[in-house]
Order: sequence, then structure tokens, then C-alpha cells
Amino acid sequence: MIDNNKIVDALRSIVDPGTGLDIISAKLVSELKIDGQKISFALNNTNLDDQLKSQINFHCISAIQKIYPSADVHVHMHSDAQSKKDIALPQVKNIIAVASGKGGVGKSTMSVNLAFGLKKRGYKVGILDADLYGPSLPTMLGLQGARPKVEIIYGKNKIRPIEHEGVSVISLGFIIEPEQAVVLRGPRLGGIIKQFINDCLWPELDFLVIDLPPGTGDIQLTMVQTVPVSGAIMVTTPQEVAVVDAIKAMNMFRLPNVNVPILGVIENMSWFTPAELPEHKYFIFGEGGGKKLTKDAQTVMLGQMPLIKGIREGGDNGTPVVLGQDDTSKIAQKYYDKIIDKFLQQVVIRNQTLKPTETVKINT
Repeated sequence: MIDNNKIVDALRSIVDPGTGLDIISAKLVSELKIDGQKISFALNNTNLDDQLKSQINFHCISAIQKIYPSADVHVHMHSDAQSKKDIALPQVKNIIAVASGKGGVGKSTMSVNLAFGLKKRGYKVGILDADLYGPSLPTMLGLQGARPKVEIIYGKNKIRPIEHEGVSVISLGFIIEPEQAVVLRGPRLGGIIKQFINDCLWPELDFLVIDLPPGTGDIQLTMVQTVPVSGAIMVTTPQEVAVVDAIKAMNMFRLPNVNVPILGVIENMSWFTPAELPEHKYFIFGEGGGKKLTKDAQTVMLGQMPLIKGIREGGDNGTPVVLGQDDTSKIAQKYYDKIIDKFLQQVVIRNQTLKPTETVKINT
């Protein structure tokens, strides 16, 4: 008698080319039926080309017949109409873009601490460093010199993101030397972003945080053309020059053919409070910038983050402040906890009230 559990175990040896998971864990197998020596099941072939379909079909039959040589195996290739056939990263529930209008407002720091703060709460999280000209994640995570593994799956090279403290991470900084200048034109930039999305073995994730470069340009355009971005977070400082640029960056997401929801605004470097004067707030970069951007975006303020020495230290020494254990880190963590609470509320509202975002189609 053919054992159902042994069939499932055999199919666990077959790799899903999109995620690097086995096809059982990737939930590609359904409708498994056993009738005497006949074994049949459906295999979701979404996003697979004909060559891959043929290879996977052969591997499935071969794996089962290794343990049941006389089995008559039928694999029904099945395209799930509900799964959005042409969408990248179907295994990722929420793709979150963290954006700003200008550099130096703390966007990468926010991205990192948001990602690792979500991981602390039990979510499955990845972070993609899309700031190709200034990839800072290796430094901020203490991963200088780390290199992602390249695996060959069905004859194609795939990149395995580095896992750090339970978070999957990819960055151009893992591929080039630290001192190497990135001199690339638009098409090459877009090609790298597509590679980080389509040729990386991202696992099942609740959130993929994309740390964008400042402004609007080829990288942002490639991203919205390649993946359905669930929502964007805008980061600014209170000063007018940061807000003016942030409004422009925000308006890219609000273009009718882009239509990415703005989940909220984070105002960074809102004030400084000296340790010896805990009741005082010094508004070094002015006031009101975050509120202005929130009003223009018709969204909510996710939170205000003051200047805290531990946040800068965490970025420099490779330990995100949300993972720190010292008193200074715990002060910053209280602010991040409030931001993450509000962010999660906004994600729930967005997913309950709006349709899934579609990738941007550009007519040439």
C-alpha cells in the first residue's frame, strides 16, 4: 500500500525555483490522491516557464518512483488564477517601501530598525537595500565582508539572501568592495533591482522592507514596475528643505498609474533632549515638517523620533538600536515601539479597505 506521508516526504526533495523552498513548504502541491498504484496531484505552475515545468514534472515523478517503482504518477500542472500569474514575490505578504525626498534624513536607519523591530514581534521579515549608490546595510548590521551564497537551481544562478538575527538581507554592499564606487546608468541600476527581486531566494515573508535611495529615479520606477508595493512610508526631518523634497518623492507614489498607498509619515530628528535636562526639548531642525507632509499625503503620522545618541551608535557598530539592551537603547525602543504599533494598524487598514497594488505598466 502506498503511504501518503512517504509521498509528501518524497516531494519535499523538489525545490521551488522561485523561493528555494521545497514544493511542499512553498504550498505548490494540492489535490494529492492515491488510488491503488495511481498517484495524482496538482502542482501550481504560476511563474514557471515551459522548461521549468518539464523539469519539475520529471523530478516529481522520479522522486516518487524511487520509493514506489511501480507507481503510475500523474502531475497536473495548474495555474491558479487567483495568484496573479505575472506578479513577482508571491510568497511575500506585504512589500513596504521606505522613501524620502533627500538623503541624510535617517531613512536607512528607520528601515533597519523597522525590519528588526517587526522580527522581534514574531513576524517573518526581509530587507532589500535598494540604495545602490550608497548601500549602508552591511555597515549598519556589522556584515562588512559578508557574501551571499549563489545556488544553481534548475540550471539558473540564484542568490540566497544573508540571514542576520532571523532577518533575510540583500544589499549591493555584499557584492562590491566597501571602497568601490558604484558608477552605473539607469538600465544597469534597474537590472540589479530586478535581480534582487527575481533572482533572490526570498523565503515566505510577512514583510519585505525596501530601503529606497532618496528622491525619484530609475530605481524607484523599476521597483514599482517589478513588484506590487503594498504601501510606502515617507521619512523626513522637520526642516522645510527636507519636506519640500519629500513631497515630490511622495507624489511619485500617488501618480495615477503608480497608485501606491502612503501608509504614514515618520518625522526623524524631531528634537534633542540632553540627558542632564530630561524635560527640555531643543528643536534643532525646526518644527512642523512631519505634520505638513502628513497633511499633504492625507495620511497619518506614524511617529516622531528624537535625536538619540544610541541610534547613531547602533548604526555605526552594527547593532540596530531595537536589539540593544542598554538604557539608551531602551529609550529609543519606546519610540520605535509606538511607530511599529501605528504601522501595523495602517497595514491592517490598508489590506482591509484597498485592493492589492498592481505593478506599473509602461507603454513604450
